[in-house]
Amino acid sequence: MTRPLRVVFVCAQNKLRSPTAEAVFRTMDGWEVTSAGTNRDAITPVSRDLLEWADVAVCMEKRHRDVLRQQFRGALPDERLVTLGIPDDYEFMDAALVALLERLVPWRLDGVTPRMDA
Repeated sequence: MTRPLRVVFVCAQNKLRSPTAEAVFRTMDGWEVTSAGTNRDAITPVSRDLLEWADVAVCMEKRHRDVLRQQFRGALPDERLVTLGIPDDYEFMDAALVALLERLVPWRLDGVTPRMDA
């Protein structure tokens, strides 16, 4: 039996976009999700342990992916860092954000499988 796909959603503060994504996909069959922020004062700051736990990091913006690459080099391979291109223009659980996440995330993670080394 394979384990669930471990997904960490990443934004800057872990207040609006990534917690919304976590809430939207919390009940996704076959996924285990969490969220974190790249800023030091984020509600849940991203860490090497978290990235090593994850199978894939879904970043809201390119700058979040760049922080992961620079500060946590090697914790997660580049092909497992996904960027959505969602700007910081939404409130928590904003209907437009939820619709965007529901449209973008499943197809971006289609075919991603749990890492064998995790």
